[in-house]
Amino acid sequence: MIHPALSFDLFCRVVDNFGDAGVCWRLAQRLAALGQSVRLWIDRPAVLARLLPALDEQAAKQTLDGVQIRPWHQAEHTAPPQGGVVIEAFACNLPATYQAAMAGRGCLWINLEYLSAEPWVEGCHGLPSPQANGVPKFFFFPGFTPATGGLLREPDLLVRHEAAQAQDRSARLHALTGLSDARFALDGNELVILLFCYADAPLAGLQAALAGLERPVRLLVPGDRLPAVLRDQGGLRIVPMPFVPQARFDELLGCCDLNFVRGEDSLVRAIWAGAPLVWQVYRQAGDAHLDKLEAWLDRADWPPLAAELIRAWNRQDDDAVASALPAALQEPAWSGWRTRSRAWRAEQATRPDLARNLLDFCRQHL
Repeated sequence: MIHPALSFDLFCRVVDNFGDAGVCWRLAQRLAALGQSVRLWIDRPAVLARLLPALDEQAAKQTLDGVQIRPWHQAEHTAPPQGGVVIEAFACNLPATYQAAMAGRGCLWINLEYLSAEPWVEGCHGLPSPQANGVPKFFFFPGFTPATGGLLREPDLLVRHEAAQAQDRSARLHALTGLSDARFALDGNELVILLFCYADAPLAGLQAALAGLERPVRLLVPGDRLPAVLRDQGGLRIVPMPFVPQARFDELLGCCDLNFVRGEDSLVRAIWAGAPLVWQVYRQAGDAHLDKLEAWLDRADWPPLAAELIRAWNRQDDDAVASALPAALQEPAWSGWRTRSRAWRAEQATRPDLARNLLDFCRQHL
């Protein structure tokens, strides 16, 4: 059945570093690729510009990849789409004048929530949220089960990952970063690790663990500043590298044997890369993020030594990381972790992606 295109207004306030902008931009791209009309309203275009170098952060309006990108404040004087969909990403609160204007325009209002593996999400996904202005509003939860909204994924993503694995890794890293070939002269035994973490990560424990391995390690550290605790030592070589645009982040993940990632967007992309990963959850008051972490560990079903490492990483326990990481990299633990990573990717890939599920949901409720 052929459906008419819907008009989407997607609102994004940047709170969690690059994560909020990253998720919203990927969703906007996917909806546009599915033939929908999309406007992305963002309060900090400069953050999105780091992920999307083609973006002019000063422009009043521009269109990239089929998505119209607008500064947040302009929405205060813009009419919501007639019969369209308004997405409030991560409870960002719509501009008051825009929200008032939604009444009587036949809009559907979606509260796109943060990704979580906690069991209660399944019961809340798709629930209505009655509003005083009469606009129908629903909760939409990304997640890891068929009872949730799923994960963002382009149709050809896994094919691209598999095709890349057939190419020389050193050459891929050179092309991706622009750094000299000598920085990536890898031998067959070298372990390549990506470090993308928050500032409070237990880096002293990581340094001690990697420097003490018998196997040589190349640690890739993207960003503007290299943490002082990280240094070449033993078989460990640190490779500071430029910030990678979002469109090429998948390539970077696919070059690595182990990916340390943070936040929501990087987690999902690391899952699709199919390699072992260590996730640093965004820290919350009262250690609420640790409950979120435990739910994810239960859902992912990582081997015990991998789960122990991930817990130590999120508790900022340097001593625990220094002992847990070498143990997780030893056989047979390492092979088990790699096998489970590929298996979980395959499980998730059997389900429709978040954008497709969201579009179907909106069509059912408009």
